[in-house]
Amino acid sequence: MGEKSTEQHRNDIYGDLNAEKGAAPPIPAATVVLLRDAVSGPEVLMLRKTSKIHFGGMWVFPGGRIDGEDYPQDRDLETAARTAAAREAHEEAGIQTLPDDFVWFAHWQPPKSTPKRFSTWFFAAEASEHAVEIDGGEIDDHSWITPAKALDSHRAGEIDLAPPTWVTLYHLSRYSPTAAVLEQFRSRKPKFYHTHVGVRDDGVRVCMWTGDAGYEQSDADASGERHRLVMAKEGFDFVNSIESY
Repeated sequence: MGEKSTEQHRNDIYGDLNAEKGAAPPIPAATVVLLRDAVSGPEVLMLRKTSKIHFGGMWVFPGGRIDGEDYPQDRDLETAARTAAAREAHEEAGIQTLPDDFVWFAHWQPPKSTPKRFSTWFFAAEASEHAVEIDGGEIDDHSWITPAKALDSHRAGEIDLAPPTWVTLYHLSRYSPTAAVLEQFRSRKPKFYHTHVGVRDDGVRVCMWTGDAGYEQSDADASGERHRLVMAKEGFDFVNSIESY
C-alpha cells in the first residue's frame, strides 16, 4: 500500500494499515442489541465504556468476550455466543434475557491492523421491562435512544461509536416498530462483515465489505459497486449499491 496522507476520524479503530504482520487471532466475542418500543419509535439500549478499558468512552451494546464456561458440552460456538451475550447483558446492565430468543443477524471481524481484534457475533432481541443497572466497573452510563438520534449525536461529535456499532444503528434506524426490526433480521441470513480498510486518494479511510469493487485489494478508489463506510473526519457515511436494505 502506497503512502497517503490521512486524517482519521477519532472513532476509526483500525490502526496502522501497514502493521498487519504478526497479528494475533481475533478474540471470540458476542453482543446483543436490546430493543424496546417508545412513542418516538424503537429505542436501543446503549452503554458507555469507562475510559480505562478497551473502547473506553465509546457507546456500545451489551457484550464482551466468549468465556470458557459459556461453551456447552458439545462446544457449539453459536450456543456459546448466545450464552455470552446474555451473560454480559446481565453483568453490564442487570437485564435478564433468554439466549434462545436472540436473532443472530451479523458477524463482525476487523482487519489485522486493528490493535485488539474481536470476532463478534451480533444478536438482537426485544428487551424485557425492568430497570437497567450498570455495573459501575466497565460501564459508567447508559441510555435508551432511537438509532436515528444516536447517529445524529455521533455526527455532531457528542458521542463516540465504533464502525460496527454505527453500521448496526444505521440498519436499525430504517425499520419500526421493534417487531419489524426483528422480522427483517429473521428474514435474511446473517451478514458477515470481514472488514478491509483502504485509503482514498483524498486521504479518507474507508471500510469495505463483500461486494464492494475495492474489497479484495483494499482499493478505496476502485470504480464499481459500493458496500462501504466512508470514515471522513466530519462524519461517517454508509454507501451500499448492492443491496436495498
